[in-house]
Amino acid sequence: MEAYAKAQGMWRLTGDEPVFTSTLALDMGSVEASLAGPKRPQDRVALGDVPKAFAASTELEVNHAQKDKRPVDYTLNGQQYSLPDGAVAIAAITSCTNTSNPSVLMAAGLLAKRAVELGLKPKPWVKASLAPGSKVVSDYLAHARLTPYLDTLGFNLVGYGCTTCIGNSGPLPEPIEEAIKKGDLTVGAVLSGNRNFEGRIHPLVKTNWLASPPLVVAYALAGNMNVDLTRDPLGVGKDGQPVYLKDIWPSGLEIARAVEQVSTEMFHKEYAEVFEGTPEWKAIGVERSDTYDWQSDSTYIRLSPFFDEMGVEPKPVEDIRGARILAMLGDSVTTDHISPAGSIKAESPAGRYLQNRGVERIDFNSYGSRRGNHEVMMRGTFANIRIRNEMVPGIEGGMTRHLPGSEPVAIYDAAMLYKDEGTPLAVVAGKEYGSGSSRDWAAKGPRLLGVRVVIAESFERIHRSNLIGMGILPLEFPQGVTRKTLGLTGEERIDISQLQALEPGATVPVTLTRTDGKQEVIACRCRIDTATELTYYQNDGILHYVIRNML
Repeated sequence: MEAYAKAQGMWRLTGDEPVFTSTLALDMGSVEASLAGPKRPQDRVALGDVPKAFAASTELEVNHAQKDKRPVDYTLNGQQYSLPDGAVAIAAITSCTNTSNPSVLMAAGLLAKRAVELGLKPKPWVKASLAPGSKVVSDYLAHARLTPYLDTLGFNLVGYGCTTCIGNSGPLPEPIEEAIKKGDLTVGAVLSGNRNFEGRIHPLVKTNWLASPPLVVAYALAGNMNVDLTRDPLGVGKDGQPVYLKDIWPSGLEIARAVEQVSTEMFHKEYAEVFEGTPEWKAIGVERSDTYDWQSDSTYIRLSPFFDEMGVEPKPVEDIRGARILAMLGDSVTTDHISPAGSIKAESPAGRYLQNRGVERIDFNSYGSRRGNHEVMMRGTFANIRIRNEMVPGIEGGMTRHLPGSEPVAIYDAAMLYKDEGTPLAVVAGKEYGSGSSRDWAAKGPRLLGVRVVIAESFERIHRSNLIGMGILPLEFPQGVTRKTLGLTGEERIDISQLQALEPGATVPVTLTRTDGKQEVIACRCRIDTATELTYYQNDGILHYVIRNML
């Protein structure tokens, strides 16, 4: 430790305190149990405020009709239940981040143990699961004799790696799904993952909450986001008395003693032969060849068209003339909105594509698993079931209008019609466009749809770079100017000239032509920030740039 601290410049003796340019004081008494939700990981909510945050989120729903929705009766395994609004439909201890922390996992196991001992049970509509990121987690939970208690509460081991947190929770029991649809219920998922963007966890689950593993177990017991875990009981014990969170929360000493049972040998045992692979992996046949043998009938891996029109030398950047707006979006549009990674709906363009190639619905898998097939991914672009395109008010999902028409159509279908017409496309958005995961298909997909420019109030840093890497121009509205102050409807045409003379950070005149023929020029800021990024853009993207430098 001393050698490491000295190497990092962190070693010092008493009386030799450094002078810092800034300091941060933290009152430890102000630290409180919290969740994040209902749709962004940065939206922290104190544990006691979750019911209010849930209620506020339902008011923002599209076509929200009533504040208090009636419970819906359903039958499961021969028993009749009543599913309430706010029900916790999914409770998942997932592989992201938290499962590398023995303290919180042991805390979850200890909380489960105490809950079982007192006679608590999870609500019947909760789909619980345990999917750690390492087999070591299973070892130390079993060694601490906590696995049976987690199993009793439904937190059975379902696998290792990305599951619920990326949308791979699988379907809810059919009666529960039907009840949610019938009552238009707003239900929740509580998971110990990193991200909770709209539509990411499950298509029917509208609110998603990030929590520590022990709180995930607690919410499975409470079964409803309207329960205040700081005041309300989780349930009734076998003695008929109410049981509160404080009654089953493990002490720091209990957790520390449990963590002491985690040994180095557990890690050695599980990872000593990690690069050997399983028998199933070794049994996969591989043919030696200099190039990949593309399978024309594969629905997982297909030769992408990114290099189809690439020449040895880059062509001059073409000005954008008469571009149509494909989507007009609000603030905090995430890469999950742009390129979802979860389940594929049968009636979506991607679902239709797979069915036309003989793939059964049960074998659709997810967008994430089919990211080697551009045909699926471009059809899935802007196909998030919770995305709201302001060009089609009152509708959620990947819909737009093929202008000058007025009927809603799938974004992919409209993009292909525009492509046939030779019409370039634009996307208009609010603040924080492209926040969330640095998902490459959130830039690749729009490129394949024909998007040439994204005009937003601000961009997430990595996604801005990814857009440039795919030859898409990122522009920012001038300060104080937005799609709303301009009164945009999405029916405008967009012209951007002199792109061959583009410079990093330059002011770019954007001409908007409205349906009545009136024009307005706005001075947008080019968010190509460096000379290197400009080179990528002038090469029609980083892929072309890299290949040209290899020739």
